[in-house]
Amino acid sequence: MKRFQCWLLTSIILTSFAFCNSSKKDPIPGANQIELYRSLIEGKSVAVVANQTSMIGQTHLIDNLLNIGINIKVIFAPEHGFRDLADAGETIESRKDPETGIPLISLYGSHLKPTAQDLAGIDVVVFDIQDVGSRFYTYVSTLHYVLESCAENDIKCLVLDRPNPNGFYFDGNILDTAYSSFVGMDPVPVVHGMTVGEYAQMINDEGWLKNGVKCDLFVIKCKNYSHKTLYELPVKPSPNLPNQTSVYLYPSICFFEGTAISLGRGTPFPFQVFGSPDLPHRGFSFTPESVPGAKNPPFLGVKCFGTDLRDAIEKKLVPKPEINLDWLISAYKDFPEKDKFFNSYFDVLAGGPVLREQIQKGMTSQQIRATWKEGLEKFSKIREKYLLYK
Repeated sequence: MKRFQCWLLTSIILTSFAFCNSSKKDPIPGANQIELYRSLIEGKSVAVVANQTSMIGQTHLIDNLLNIGINIKVIFAPEHGFRDLADAGETIESRKDPETGIPLISLYGSHLKPTAQDLAGIDVVVFDIQDVGSRFYTYVSTLHYVLESCAENDIKCLVLDRPNPNGFYFDGNILDTAYSSFVGMDPVPVVHGMTVGEYAQMINDEGWLKNGVKCDLFVIKCKNYSHKTLYELPVKPSPNLPNQTSVYLYPSICFFEGTAISLGRGTPFPFQVFGSPDLPHRGFSFTPESVPGAKNPPFLGVKCFGTDLRDAIEKKLVPKPEINLDWLISAYKDFPEKDKFFNSYFDVLAGGPVLREQIQKGMTSQQIRATWKEGLEKFSKIREKYLLYK
């Protein structure tokens, strides 16, 4: 089968993280540029990987494609569902999309990867999901499995690229592949600084798919975007990242998901605070409740004491081109029972036991960051090969 040609634009690694837009024009996602990919999917049997972020203006990608006569055979949905948002970790049932009647297959829970049966008769898979640029975020794990399945079944994959709201930096420890999981599959840092299109090219061409298979991949680039662009998401990417503050804080404070600390799930401000009933009271508290998107949050109905980061943008704590470890380290120091602070999920999130051990040894954030240097230098050389945006 003739393969798509995916031409890469080589870019030098960023030496400055000036926070400004590279253009006065707003970034235009790949999905919006239908004229660039219509000919690639017309007359084909198409599968679409999408969710509530897959919008072209005020209209969903699925509806746009149906309106121009594209033959969509199946829709694949990642964690949190398709059009309606579900809790983190909530089981999503495969069914039919009630608005179009198209079969809807969940790629979460026990069914993470499209099977040969799922893809029977499909000519091309279209992937269009807004990512937030962190290794923890499972949408790039879904991307990994979709590319792998397309490669194994000799099916083309078309990625409609979208800007990365945390694409202005890369930082963190490199995942130890012995600890690969759905919240970290590839040997990348916590923040990879790549769009979904760039990331897809990297895992495809670096041989990171199972058995080194390679997908027939084509990427539709964004317009008016660079890695200096600060892109504000028009649609919240998941239930507990409701605004730009939470998106910027996410790479630094998601580590708390592997501890005895709440991140404010069950409050109006998830991923903008952290606290616990066991932390000292220093003037801020919150009490998690059962709410849509967090039906059974940690410490349900129990008052938690901690830190309020809702004004992190105003205080210029974010956006910054680095992960902040001081919040995690200070919470560990303040926690009365150190042996109960970390749980087994922490090493999974951290991509190995090293970060936990470093914190337990009393290392400072600067000392820990110094141990990341070699890995980040190696990753920067890999990343550079796949950058589509200057």
